[in-house]
Amino acid sequence: MIKILNKKFKPRIKARIRKNKQILNKNIDNFFGWVKGAKLVELKECNTAEDPVRPELDNEFRTGYGRKMYGVEYQGEIHAVMCFAYTNIIPKSVDELEKLSTDAFLQSAMRDQSGGQIAIAYTVWSKKKGGGKLIVKEVFKKIKKSNHLNRLVTLSPLTEMATKFHTRNGAQLVQKNENTQNFEYKVI
Repeated sequence: MIKILNKKFKPRIKARIRKNKQILNKNIDNFFGWVKGAKLVELKECNTAEDPVRPELDNEFRTGYGRKMYGVEYQGEIHAVMCFAYTNIIPKSVDELEKLSTDAFLQSAMRDQSGGQIAIAYTVWSKKKGGGKLIVKEVFKKIKKSNHLNRLVTLSPLTEMATKFHTRNGAQLVQKNENTQNFEYKVI
């Protein structure tokens, strides 16, 4: 009796396992498929309430002197956002970031319009799995192509999540400050 049951069910179980593997592989492809069609765009504004790192900073601050926002767009929807300031010195706080980016902007206005030499990423968030890593990668490419930027440094909160995110993406800790920490991505 058991042999008869094994003969009937064994092929069914194997077939079910094969089918489930195919479904799982297809779902994984669909899950990250959006990454292939995504593109980096400069933003004029974003929903700052979605920012888990610095929601208190408004769009005016984020697009002020020497500061920009970039997003990863796919099918007309923004899936990840990263905000930058361009400075010549690594800031230790948001207040210092504002002063240094404004100063670098005003200095460059008198010279070559290029802004500061260091891109400071001060906030990043993702609405979709894989978006955070993708935006870091895309912004990194943009910085490598620029003529005036030679460093990519973060102004991150003192959290384990920020530390894990940056070290997992290849950054090195530069310094710990009173309320922030700076990680640097090597621009080669």
